[in-house]
Amino acid sequence: MSEHEARHDSRDIYDVSFIGAGPVAMYGMYYAGLRMMRAKAIDMLEEVGGGLMALYPEKYIYDVAGFPKVLAKDLVRQFEAQAAQYPTNTFCLGEKVTEVTREGDGVFRLTTDRQAHYTRTVVVCAGLGAYIPKRMDVPNVEKLEGRGVYYFCRRLRDFADKDVLIVGGGDAAFDYSMMLGPVARSVTHIHRNSFFSAHEDSVRKVKNSRVRLLYPFWELKELRGEDWVEGATIVQTRTGHEERLAVDAVVLNIGFLTNLGPIEGWGLELDKNAIRVDTRMRTNVEGIYAAGDIVTYEGKLKLISTGCGEVAIAVNNAKAYLDPRAKVSPGHSTEKHEVVMRKLQQRQQQSRGEEDRE
Repeated sequence: MSEHEARHDSRDIYDVSFIGAGPVAMYGMYYAGLRMMRAKAIDMLEEVGGGLMALYPEKYIYDVAGFPKVLAKDLVRQFEAQAAQYPTNTFCLGEKVTEVTREGDGVFRLTTDRQAHYTRTVVVCAGLGAYIPKRMDVPNVEKLEGRGVYYFCRRLRDFADKDVLIVGGGDAAFDYSMMLGPVARSVTHIHRNSFFSAHEDSVRKVKNSRVRLLYPFWELKELRGEDWVEGATIVQTRTGHEERLAVDAVVLNIGFLTNLGPIEGWGLELDKNAIRVDTRMRTNVEGIYAAGDIVTYEGKLKLISTGCGEVAIAVNNAKAYLDPRAKVSPGHSTEKHEVVMRKLQQRQQQSRGEEDRE
């Protein structure tokens, strides 16, 4: 495209666009700003934060570098503030990207359920895709969903002074036990296996708390209640011993089904429910990168901390892809940030001057 054509191109073309607006994408937005790239994040959710805000905003997170523990919602706000330092960053929320295509001049067209976006590079940071909680084939569970039966714990106040039953052996189930133990009247946590998929430290903390942890071979037999859950029957399947509990909140957390949705049709190399990338976070499609829980490579760990490192690698390589003269390494952030902010101010002043002349 010639300089004249570029000036009269009606498309608003960004340097990099992130599919997703969770912690990893927001850190990527920060890095894009640091590298003086116009960046946009598009997410189907109505607020930033991805799964942290959608599933457990009031859960404490313990494995983020530099934070002994931090509430998910507070961590999200810090990521958001970090990304907001650069006025060139834009968020488009409540939009689902359904199609990614490349136009004749190499620019990507991201089609959403609302509009089209244009970008020179793409970084997919869609987490694990869509979360669909696994249902239990237990009497009255379906009837009482939304009436005291929960799959996520979004607000602690919903469980204050209540008798809570938690079912599950994974990280989320034990996180919920640690969250609700101090605020609920009582918490009973059951699991059917003798081992847990949750982190060992989380299991230890729950065992040493006021939570009543019953395992192995404990399962939910039935729920009781009409307009709201009023009770539950649990059973020790080896002995047949049953207990009838008075409960007014039940958290079922036996896992999630994940679905990549439209991503499966974008021509990316997939490995099960993940996008395969190389050490530069490049996918098999030139100009498209990926980072966070949605990617796979040998030795991959699904952590926020590793996702942040991955997206920094992706953005810096995208910068070098767009401008071969640019170094992949950004240098020290202290010096870089000050230089970038001065240049952005100069650009804004020049832009205002051009608008005044027109």
